Amino acid sequence: MELSTVIVIGVLVLLGFYLVSTYNRLVRLRNQVRNGWRQIDVQLKRRHDLIPNLVETVKDYMAYEQETLRQVIEARSRAVATEGKGPEEALPAEQMLSGALGKLFALMENYPDLKANENVSRLMEELSSTENRIAFSRQHYNDSVMAKNTAVESFPSNLVARLFGFRHAAYFEIDTQERAVPKVSLR
Repeated sequence: MELSTVIVIGVLVLLGFYLVSTYNRLVRLRNQVRNGWRQIDVQLKRRHDLIPNLVETVKDYMAYEQETLRQVIEARSRAVATEGKGPEEALPAEQMLSGALGKLFALMENYPDLKANENVSRLMEELSSTENRIAFSRQHYNDSVMAKNTAVESFPSNLVARLFGFRHAAYFEIDTQERAVPKVSLR
């Protein structure tokens, strides 16, 4: 064999190894993003299951706040309808539910008897724990999205990504209402 043939074969073998390893890395990153979303999905399911119990428990105490309770129930229904779907469909519904829950929690502060109720306290603690888990899962998911998106955009892996149809993943972002600083009144 001639030296030039050996060099060409060597370059093709190296290129093949590069394509395979880059493709496998992109698949691993895509699966990591999917797994991250599934972890969020598990926590969101837990949240969806806790909300009806909380609403039923506080309903009697909050007779004048039926509109807020209705908003929580409607937001939960929209969020439940997106279970098993991707982040693009679930994120807006979950943001709406977070906003409705925030209103409910703020209103509950005005009801001392409600805050003292053992069932409400237990449900609030479980919901708070679930919200913390969701926050942790969001962070893991967004880290996975960042790694995947970086690989999809970086040269030369972007060529392989484009060739095999790898796309950007959506970040789990909070909406502007959740970013607002809460108003706290001590009066």
